[in-house]
Amino acid sequence: MARKASPPVEVRRSTRRRRTVSAYRDGERVVVLIPDQFTRDEEAEWVDRMLGRLRARDKRAGKGGDAALKARAQKLARRYYPDFPAAARPVSVRWVDNQESRWGSCTPEDGTIRLSSRLARMPDWVVDYVLLHELAHLIVPRHGRDFWALVQRYPKTERARGYLEGIADASLAAAKSV
Repeated sequence: MARKASPPVEVRRSTRRRRTVSAYRDGERVVVLIPDQFTRDEEAEWVDRMLGRLRARDKRAGKGGDAALKARAQKLARRYYPDFPAAARPVSVRWVDNQESRWGSCTPEDGTIRLSSRLARMPDWVVDYVLLHELAHLIVPRHGRDFWALVQRYPKTERARGYLEGIADASLAAAKSV
């Protein structure tokens, strides 16, 4: 079986970064962030490791990779927030593995949305709720009355919130029993 070609990789070194390494997709390329003091061998090792993690995440995310997630967010925005054609259009939407206490996050200033890869195993209507919640932040950054009015446009909001609360409660109970 032929192996799929690796995407183009851009390595960014940082003098401020000490030990952590991270990677994300930026269009067709992968950006890997590493500490400046890494040797070329360490760099190569970490690039391979991070490409493997991104492939595993995409596979785990059976809901499609980041491009599919962004397309899904755009479709939801057109359907539920048609009166905000410019504001509810994210610059990027991606799955992330580093969100343990949140289901999603949004940075309205740069139009980026991140969803916890834990959501990939959940029903589509739950993922849609979290996407719409984060899209609403592009329009109204804080959790006020106007924000919740936007989120409530999704008919399964209460059901999805209950589902996520149940998952969070079950995870908390499991952690306490250890």
